[in-house]
Amino acid sequence: MKKRIIILGVVVLVVALAWSGGWLFLANQLRQQIDALAFADGETSPQLTCATLNISGYPFSVDVECVDAVVVSGDVMAEIPAVRASALIYRPNHVLASARGPAQISDAFTGQQSELAWAELNGSLRVENWRIARLSIVGSEVSWTDRLFGDALLAKTDALELHLLDIPEMHDAERGLSALAVYLRTQALDVPMMTLAAADIELEAELSGLPDDLRRIGAEPILPLWQRNGGTLNLVSLRAKDASADLEASGQVQLDDQGRPNGKIDISSAGVAERIGPMIEEPWRTLVLGTPGADGRHTNQLNFSNGNLSSGLVPITTLPPLF
Repeated sequence: MKKRIIILGVVVLVVALAWSGGWLFLANQLRQQIDALAFADGETSPQLTCATLNISGYPFSVDVECVDAVVVSGDVMAEIPAVRASALIYRPNHVLASARGPAQISDAFTGQQSELAWAELNGSLRVENWRIARLSIVGSEVSWTDRLFGDALLAKTDALELHLLDIPEMHDAERGLSALAVYLRTQALDVPMMTLAAADIELEAELSGLPDDLRRIGAEPILPLWQRNGGTLNLVSLRAKDASADLEASGQVQLDDQGRPNGKIDISSAGVAERIGPMIEEPWRTLVLGTPGADGRHTNQLNFSNGNLSSGLVPITTLPPLF
């Protein structure tokens, strides 16, 4: 019996040492990968630097905390007090994340400076075979403020949700393409510049022609790649409503080989024309929203073709290529 206990103790010790070594190896590899992001050019791929990088969670999880994070993408720089991500060792394909605000955002090209604040901001990413199964971002008391000249509130909402979900039946394994269902919701949204107050917005859409491997995203500019893949944005529904107005929209848009949108969007609204009257003069207001019917609702179809935006058959403007 004594011998068996000794053998069991040795086995437990070996397993513990192997587990500890594996955890330390994984933590070290993860640290090297995050440190390498500081050497990205910030153009073709975002650059991330951390004033302090903490990795903890031993023995059953890996918790990463980036304190005073700075993210640079093109001319835009975001400074975030802290970002935290965590995954269980036995479930590394499911990552939970959170961020502490407020984030300071600046644009070197335009000189724009703004602040994005929140009470809570949490995220969740689940991956299956390197394909996004579900990505969720949920925030509360989110506000966006212009800091260039004083403190001008641009927008705020009590609650914000964004979910991306894999559409298995649209997965093209042969071409390495996937599709995502998009769901976005805001509650009690205020946008002072648009005189929008306490509005609820709900968006449902489908995005096809996306790489089915996360490791391929960012390897080349996403819009040209999406266009070559025959990607489509299917706006299933957009619904926005406040106390005095509502708007609904649906449609489908693609990009041609020159980066110009092609497709159509159907719009129906009530009270919106009166709301935006001081901001958009005629005939542009009618060209966008359409004419009112017997029930007072405005209806219209916006058409995108070869870089042109038309209201029905009436040209409105020319749109620049998106890439």
